[in-house]
Amino acid sequence: MKKHKGDKSYQCSECLKWSTTKQNLVTHMRVHTGDKPFHCSECLKCFTLKHQLVRHMRVHTGDKPYQCSECLKRFSQRGNLVTHMRVHTGNKPYQCSECLKRFNQKRKLVAHVRVHTGDKPFQCSECLKCFTEKSTLVTHMRIHTGDKPYQCSVCLKCFTVKHRLVIHMRVHTGDKPFQCSECLKYFTEKGHLVRHMRVHTGDKPYQCSECQKCFSEKGNLVEHVRVHTGHKPFQCSECLKCFAAKGNLVEHMRVHTGHKPFQCSECLKCFSKKGNLVAHIRVHTRDKT
Repeated sequence: MKKHKGDKSYQCSECLKWSTTKQNLVTHMRVHTGDKPFHCSECLKCFTLKHQLVRHMRVHTGDKPYQCSECLKRFSQRGNLVTHMRVHTGNKPYQCSECLKRFNQKRKLVAHVRVHTGDKPFQCSECLKCFTEKSTLVTHMRIHTGDKPYQCSVCLKCFTVKHRLVIHMRVHTGDKPFQCSECLKYFTEKGHLVRHMRVHTGDKPYQCSECQKCFSEKGNLVEHVRVHTGHKPFQCSECLKCFAAKGNLVEHMRVHTGHKPFQCSECLKCFSKKGNLVAHIRVHTRDKT
């Protein structure tokens, strides 16, 4: 430690950084020594600075002294409140130098830049798949562990990601927040509305590379491609017959089970296929004419 006579500042002997007080220099020296004198009495975690311990203790006490003046949501750290306030103000101070897209959090910008660089620093130890964000890797790992930490309080069904639980809850509440501007039909998920809109627009964004036929849904394209490949992944457990589409297998299984879910409202006769019921209905309509 070296004391400067002119301005009475103190210099670090390791990195030569100057401090205005002796106490500041003592605190700074912990960077080099690794000393962490402040211990949490709950979990025994150690900290370099006292205010870091104070902030950490809120994890155990649940104390959230910082409150949003707009929505009254509370936070344990002031920095988190500052970041949250940008939701209300719309402020996005972090800008991508490549595409000029803006973000309200620095970590979101850092993750976004990897879209341009192709960097995927987070790798799954099981399947070696790589991800641009740590949170995406954490979610992905649940495929391998089977962990489903988000549980429905009504039916106790569990989910791997929180947003799937949020969407699922609408089954119980009946909430359908997404409305079609054309026919006013409501949907529980935005993706369902997007898919439905193609009924009105006629958009078919999924094209077969073999015959160029187009489809409004990706699932329909996947099923169609099996016409070209001959792939039939759905097998009957009774007779081992294979099918290209799951719906065809479901329909076929009724041959074995005898299940006939389609009933005529006129004579109560039942059918295993909807098409057979439609054809049968014509018998009654023909009789009435």
